[in-house]
This record gives sequence, structure tokens and C-alpha cells, in this order.
Amino acid sequence: LRDKMNMQLGIDESHIVPISMMVETFSGKRVAANAPIIGADVFTQTAGIHADGDQKGGLYKSKLGPERFSRKHSYALGKMSGKASLKKNLEQLELDLSEEDQKKVLDRIVRLGDSKQTITADDLPFIIADVLASKEYQHIKLLNCSITSGFNLESTVSLRVSINGKEHVASGFGNGGYDAFIHAIEKVLVLHNYSLPRLADYEVRIPKGGLTSALTECVITWDCDGDIRKTRGVHANQVFAAVLATLRIINMQLHELNAQQS
Repeated sequence: LRDKMNMQLGIDESHIVPISMMVETFSGKRVAANAPIIGADVFTQTAGIHADGDQKGGLYKSKLGPERFSRKHSYALGKMSGKASLKKNLEQLELDLSEEDQKKVLDRIVRLGDSKQTITADDLPFIIADVLASKEYQHIKLLNCSITSGFNLESTVSLRVSINGKEHVASGFGNGGYDAFIHAIEKVLVLHNYSLPRLADYEVRIPKGGLTSALTECVITWDCDGDIRKTRGVHANQVFAAVLATLRIINMQLHELNAQQS
């Protein structure tokens, strides 16, 4: 009505997405990724040609842009990614790579996409670190971890981690293995003046086929003081998939803290 008939409406479009998320929470039904305006994939550019168009003066812009609904454009990483998609993500992360290094990273992204792996923009620093054999994002390492769960019993965790070369041992209890891990790791993180961001969403994905040995992918959404980030972990044990996703957000933020202090 507003766009086609120039009618003035008493609707604040910037609140459509938050209200939809609230309905999703209370109804227990997830919003489809391709739902108009509110879907997670709606303002995600998948093909490299779209990112290239954005670089050339917004060739594909429409009246229904993400800013109108308090959202942002994102650029998917996968087998259809091109150099423009990679550059857009590097710009958002304020990372600078040479043309040669960009080609190496893009080749790895395409290979991961061909193997059907889900890649988020927040995975990019770790892909770069892996491809370029860099240790920039390896501030915390999980050296060993034992998680025990029982029926009508609290779960327990014993772990040993290394943070910036210093080893720590901790244990924790919780309502489930992942909760126990969080309680244990927080005891270590407080020693480094760091606390985990708020967990906004937690999603476990298991491929169809019914195999009990199937790899599990855990995607965790974090609210970092209003900055929404996603990290993923893959493991045969779904608790450890979540642990790996958590270690990624810790590494990302410890890297940022170190950069601010230097």
C-alpha cells in the first residue's frame, strides 16, 4: 500500500522483524528461512554476481531494502561464492588480504561448499587462519574434556584448556552436558577478564538417513552487545559440536580484545 498507492500507514516497519522473532519464540515454530522480509536468507546474497552488483553502485537494489526493516545485507559463502562475495565479507570483518591469499581462501570456501558444509561469515577468520597457517585466532585450545551425564543426575564436566599459552584445569556441573561445560569454562574465562556473550539461539542439525554415527552440526547464535554472530561446530557427539562452536566465539572475541589492547 505504501509503495504502490502512496498511502500513509501507521506502521513502524523497523519493528516487524523483532515482533516476528517474539512470535517465533512463544509459538515454538521457526520462521522459514525464505519468508519475505523476516526470513534469515531473504537479504543474503548467495551468488557472487549479486555481490559484484552491489560493488558497482547497487545494481540490484529495490525499495524493499534491508535497511528499511532494520536488517543488513549479508553475503553467503559457499560453492557459488565469487571474489566479490569474499571481498564484501572481508570488508565487514575489516580484514585485508593480498590477491594471492584471497584466491587461496576462495578455493577453500568453494571446496567446503562442494562438500555440503554450511559456512557462515563468522567462519571466515578461521578459514583464513587455517589456509594461511596463521595462529592469530588460536587463543584458546581445548586440550582434553570429559563430559558425564546420567539419568536423574546432574551432568559433570572436567576440562583442561590453554589460553594464550597458559594451561587451566576446571570442572563444572549443570543441567545437561553443554550447561556443565559452560559453567566450567566460565571459571577459566573470568581469570582473563572475559565473559561469554548471551546465547540467542541454539540449533542442532543432523543429516537425514538415520545413521547413529552421523556427524552433528551445531549452529549457535550469539548476541554480542547487539551484534549478532553465528558460530558452528561439527562433531559426532552433539555436545562436543556445541563446545566447538563455543570455542570459536571465544577465539574471535579474545582476538578482538588483544587487538584493542595492542
